[in-house]
Amino acid sequence: MITLTALLLVFFGAAGCTDGTPNQEKAAANKAENVTQSPSKDEKTAPSQGAAAVPTPDPAPSQAEVPLTTPDPKLPKRDPQAAPLDVFKQSKQLGRGVNLGNALEAPVEGQWGVTLEESYFKTIKDAGFETVRVPIKWSGHADTNAPYAIEAAFFDRIDWVLDHALKQGLNVVLDMHNYDEFNANANEQETRFLALWRQISARYKELPNNVYYELANEPNGSLTWSKWNKMLKKGLETVRSEDQWHTVIIDSANWSNYASLVSLDIPDNEQNVIVSFHYYDPFLFTHQGADWVGPENGTAGVVWPGPPAQKVEPVDAAKQVQWVNDWFGAYNTQPTETNPAGPHAIVEAFDKAESWVKENNRPIWLGEFGAYSNADMASRARWTSFVREQAEKHGFGWSYWEFCAGFGVYDPAANAYRKELLDALIPPK
Repeated sequence: MITLTALLLVFFGAAGCTDGTPNQEKAAANKAENVTQSPSKDEKTAPSQGAAAVPTPDPAPSQAEVPLTTPDPKLPKRDPQAAPLDVFKQSKQLGRGVNLGNALEAPVEGQWGVTLEESYFKTIKDAGFETVRVPIKWSGHADTNAPYAIEAAFFDRIDWVLDHALKQGLNVVLDMHNYDEFNANANEQETRFLALWRQISARYKELPNNVYYELANEPNGSLTWSKWNKMLKKGLETVRSEDQWHTVIIDSANWSNYASLVSLDIPDNEQNVIVSFHYYDPFLFTHQGADWVGPENGTAGVVWPGPPAQKVEPVDAAKQVQWVNDWFGAYNTQPTETNPAGPHAIVEAFDKAESWVKENNRPIWLGEFGAYSNADMASRARWTSFVREQAEKHGFGWSYWEFCAGFGVYDPAANAYRKELLDALIPPK
């Protein structure tokens, strides 16, 4: 655990960028090899260390105190008499998706190299994708003091995204992304977190069933297993106080790690919930040389699957981190069947996720997966295809990270898809 804690501090970074601009939401150690352990009973029940030193937040603003707004009237509306949703049908409906990454989760749209364009939605639909996950930094566009009003202009921008996506028949996942203050101090930010969701759910409650809410991307930091379970319940209660109908997506703890699915505690009476995990293993392949992670991740030339035709010499910084050095020793020598960059690890991870589905009778969605552009394209395509195949074999919808930045399936400069990646995701018929 000491080693893991050190890694968490060293590797804090981001998956998804353009021209090296980091998406500050990611952290390498939490993706790498899913080294986290299942929560102990003490972790599940005891408050996180230091919690007593954090002031108890003020009660969440009442419904009357939170500024509630309505969306663009041109947006489609559901039948107000619509029957309750079947969550397994809702899960299946998500199908094949792509993240509109590095745009609205940046501090300012365009700052990370991506500004959403109207043409993108038709381009996404025409390629065969069915869903867009929209990572959104709501916290960057809302007051920091009660009643925590979300900027009207920003809400209008989200309406614009919804309008163009829904016109193309795409499903839309509105994801609360990069709320860094919430991860750092959930107790302090609880009131604001709930106020944001009250505004979002009140504004979009009349939209059709192909709009989904995602409570929080990759809970981490102060959001331990036990703390996240408490927060997700409060988040659900807040959404349901405004919107009893739409499907809510809940990420697993520890950066949406599949190994943390077992720690989730979702209220039994809440059945309209889809659970999500993210997959980036092996991290030393998918994020090799990414400049927003630690130098021990700087070894280039890692291919998938291993072993490589010629030994890959790890950089000096990698040799100084025991698990990384050990990983490269196994990567260079073990046959594909047991190699840490082999298919078996992916199969095992998805088998465990499916076991959770069967035990809990709840659907799962693979909300993110991808390999950064520093890896060779042939390896990226092989890995992407295999992960996608495993997701579909297990009945999981998925959303690739991401559309047109550092992991992008689409090249905006060439105004064309990267064929190898697109074929890996949407195989030609």
